[in-house]
Amino acid sequence: MAQGSRPDRVADLVRAELSELLARHVKDPGVGFVTLTRVRVTPDLQQAHVYYTTLGDDAQRRQSSRALQRAGSFLRHQIGRRLRLKRTPALTFHFDESIGHQVRVEQLLEELQIEPEPAADEGDGGVNPESGHDEDE
Repeated sequence: MAQGSRPDRVADLVRAELSELLARHVKDPGVGFVTLTRVRVTPDLQQAHVYYTTLGDDAQRRQSSRALQRAGSFLRHQIGRRLRLKRTPALTFHFDESIGHQVRVEQLLEELQIEPEPAADEGDGGVNPESGHDEDE
């Protein structure tokens, strides 16, 4: 089994549970419209870095950040109960800046009037789509 697979699996489980908890069980209106983008768990499973985005301006972002910090102990307790881990990772919330960077790149491309090219299919094995045979044959 790969060394990094357990933290990745735990991160996926934590993200799924946090999403459900935020949607259904956290009653703090300050949380607002939060979307969890990813969770990274340290290899020792002691820390979970939760990355999120939110709708609204900077004031809404700060309000959501404070609400998530307030709900952190409740969320950690619920994660521990639901996932039954030996040690529940400490939750640290971070605003995900990568979405903003992506939007900025798209704006710059639009200003330059360059459309992004779709990713080329790599690794098709050298099969000719017309004949269905390898090109080497």
